[in-house]
Amino acid sequence: MPTVNVQPDGWKPAKGYANGMIGEGRMLFVGGQIGWNAQQEFETEDFIGQMTQALKNILAVVQEADGQASDITRLTWYVTDKAEYLAHQSEVGAAYRAVMGYHFPAMTMVVVAGLVEDQAKIEIEATAMLSQ
Repeated sequence: MPTVNVQPDGWKPAKGYANGMIGEGRMLFVGGQIGWNAQQEFETEDFIGQMTQALKNILAVVQEADGQASDITRLTWYVTDKAEYLAHQSEVGAAYRAVMGYHFPAMTMVVVAGLVEDQAKIEIEATAMLSQ
């Protein structure tokens, strides 16, 4: 069974995320990914560039487990600068769709004081439901 969006009756539709997801299969928990490459080197200081790389890193882990973007059921985003995130909303959406397509799992965004890697502006963790 593929993952399915759960939307309570009478709730206003969520935009860019799902209120809940359900599915059957093997669960994959992806640790927090930041905006560095496979060699753990930052190629950009730019928020959108780091966000894009973090999503690509998540997708690489999911694909290594024989999954795809549509198997991702949850993303938790940790950002260090709420104003920077809000200032780039249209770019965030475009960059997200470029990596993940039009799949919008349950999501949470948390603003944090900092991340372990000083250069990191964002960290994203994921849960995926992979087919049996």
